[in-house]
Amino acid sequence: MEQTSLFDDTEKPVFEPLASRMRPKRLEDFVGQNHLLGDGKLLRRLIEQDHVSSMIFWGPPGVGKTTLASIIASHTNSEFVNFSAVTSGIKEIRAVMEEAERTRARGRKTILFVDEIHRFNKAQQDAFLPFVEKGSIILIGATTENPSFEVNAALLSRCRVFVLHPLEQADLEELLKRALNDSRGYGMFEVHMPEGMLSMIADFAKGDARTALNTLEIILQNSNQTDLVITVTEEEIRDCITRKSMLYDKGGEEHNQVISAFHESLRNSDVDATLFWLARMLESGEDPVWIARRMTHAAAEDIGLADPNALNIAVNCFEAVRLIGMPECAVHLAEAAVYLCLCPKSNSVFLAYEAAKKDARQYDTAPIPFSVRAAYTKLQKELGYGKNYQYPHNAPDRITDMQCMPDVLIGKQYYHPTDQGKEAACRKRYEWIQEWHRNNDGNPSKRAPFEMMPEAWKAQK
Repeated sequence: MEQTSLFDDTEKPVFEPLASRMRPKRLEDFVGQNHLLGDGKLLRRLIEQDHVSSMIFWGPPGVGKTTLASIIASHTNSEFVNFSAVTSGIKEIRAVMEEAERTRARGRKTILFVDEIHRFNKAQQDAFLPFVEKGSIILIGATTENPSFEVNAALLSRCRVFVLHPLEQADLEELLKRALNDSRGYGMFEVHMPEGMLSMIADFAKGDARTALNTLEIILQNSNQTDLVITVTEEEIRDCITRKSMLYDKGGEEHNQVISAFHESLRNSDVDATLFWLARMLESGEDPVWIARRMTHAAAEDIGLADPNALNIAVNCFEAVRLIGMPECAVHLAEAAVYLCLCPKSNSVFLAYEAAKKDARQYDTAPIPFSVRAAYTKLQKELGYGKNYQYPHNAPDRITDMQCMPDVLIGKQYYHPTDQGKEAACRKRYEWIQEWHRNNDGNPSKRAPFEMMPEAWKAQK
């Protein structure tokens, strides 16, 4: 079976981008990702010892996912097949698997590299499963999306996930210097440039090696060249750098950082910053429905009962955005964002649930009190299900001393209300309930004074 790989050295095209020409062929030439490829690190050992198993490379663009696959192809004693999730379907998958089966019968394994594996749907991903399980192929997938959400659980459980990080400034500068000195790059030229040029390009690339190398190539191609001498001016550098559109990769690191800035600005009640980050996302092509969905989360986590109407506003905005779409829905998002910014803030409900979740995982086998168990069958009644149950609506204060918590958690308090906005009324009601239990638990004849209840709750009674 022949390699069908981008990495073959046969018949290179007449023009090949600098980033492609400078792609490392050996593990020793790979730059960055020291947490995976440093001396003694797991991935390095797997490659060097030819013990590669199915894996997923997860990271933003330009950090070396495809390059690592290329290096594995040259190091491993296997057939190597490069497979694109963009152009291939189940038919192509089956054809490759059949060939891999024949290769296995000849005693040789096949490494299948799938770029942008998150673009495969569930059925396509499922087609890999039986072949991964019986060892017909070693699957290496590359993705810019979180594999926990984009790769089927069954397939993901059979793969080791390696997280690749944006390259450091020093890593990018090393790659740029290599491109200037290597014969595959501009090693045959004498390049004159302002001091700090490589640092400017590396900073502009934001951890993306492909962007750094492509930017260097654009600058050199647009600079003055005489024979084999290239002279670069600072003006030419700045001109090329500022031509780039807004940095915002919906599948990468910048995507996550901009939404983080948006959420943190909203949480901090900074209206102007929130509007800026909202506009940054929308003008860069972000899905407005996704932004609206995130705002519904912020309404519950960061505002909560301080203004319960915030969740209504966010949900209404979500529906309006789905109904209208861009560009008109931008104003709906802006209105909702400003409202959420100006709301009083409380994360008491969020913290209460997180605390309850922790106990739920620790005490997941704690017995349910018999008083709050439902007796659906005769046997359940005989066993005492529902014994000592008290119906709150029949009680004078619509509350009883019935045990609802497991024995091990009696007295546990998760909710700590604030006095922010409308939660102040919730806090008064909660304090009244606590006082009622202090006065009445174990002694139903004692009652807390009705006057302790907030006026709003009296009216509801």
